Amino acid sequence: MEVSSWVVRRPGEDMVLETREENPGPAEVLVEVAGCGVCHTDLSFFFAGVQTRHPYPLTLGHEVSGRVVATGAGVERLCGQSVVVPAVIPCGACPACESGHGSVCEQQIFPGNDVHGGFGSHLRVPAQGLCPVPDLDDARINPGGLDLATLSVIADAVSTPYQAIKRSGLDAGDLAIFVGAGGVGGFGLQIARAIGAITVAIDIDSDRLATAETHGADLCLSPTQTEFKELRRALRNFAREREIPSWRRQIFETSGSPQGQQLAFGLLTHGSYLSVIGYTAKKVELRLSNLMALDAKAVGNWGCHPDLYPEVLDLVLHGKIELQACTQRRSLSDINEVFQQLRAHSFGKRIVLIP
Repeated sequence: MEVSSWVVRRPGEDMVLETREENPGPAEVLVEVAGCGVCHTDLSFFFAGVQTRHPYPLTLGHEVSGRVVATGAGVERLCGQSVVVPAVIPCGACPACESGHGSVCEQQIFPGNDVHGGFGSHLRVPAQGLCPVPDLDDARINPGGLDLATLSVIADAVSTPYQAIKRSGLDAGDLAIFVGAGGVGGFGLQIARAIGAITVAIDIDSDRLATAETHGADLCLSPTQTEFKELRRALRNFAREREIPSWRRQIFETSGSPQGQQLAFGLLTHGSYLSVIGYTAKKVELRLSNLMALDAKAVGNWGCHPDLYPEVLDLVLHGKIELQACTQRRSLSDINEVFQQLRAHSFGKRIVLIP
């Protein structure tokens, strides 16, 4: 089948619309793209010199929803199925996958990194791990009237903080602190609220903090308006007023900036937990011994295992996580303009490109 996509030939130079032949092999599918979200990782590949695993030319984009229109041998049952494509697709059969460590599968496929991604008409990926989407025309299943394109941001922007929160053991009444309230952090706040946690949003952008407050953040703080020691004191007093002990404090670093990562690490206290979700290629200087002295824990989180996607989709369809108010659509043909605008921080919402 002839498909088209926006191809990066050299990072930083305008992407070019090209056509190519794509035919799914055994256990593969061809997905007609309904929508593809633009992630900070895409911008890092394009502007910041972060290396993709597949050499250029390459089509970026890993937040994809669509409909299976062709299949290879063994997965014919999926033809016609609406799906969300996981941003990280483990092979499902290697020792890492079989032992429950699919996130570090050496054969994993990351669309827009290992293979051509979703900024195009179609995407060829393994059938393994695809998240089936039920009939969205059924009001009992989809009372909010979400469409397939909007669900694209589940693949990474929503699912990644979901896995991080699940791994942390966050529970109702715990304190969830998000350093970075836009994109991944904004959806993380909503997930934490759905669990019943008390939530704190920390961001340098006042519009992001206003959005976080709209979606239920219990406290919003700006590190540009508050000295670090005062910010720590405000958090400590906030937790004490709600009788939340230090070991029930979970910190989620979602800014992907050196300043955000330093701040998040500095907020660790006795027995607390730090999940590093955001990415920066820049080095950050930390006093690692704080982990020992505080008996605290810091862990990384790489994407989300496909097994968790149905849980995320269920939360979205039941209105526990708001997508429509947090996303903005643009035509895929505007991709070069959109990338430049995102680099200049011109949007306050997650952009979904529509072919």
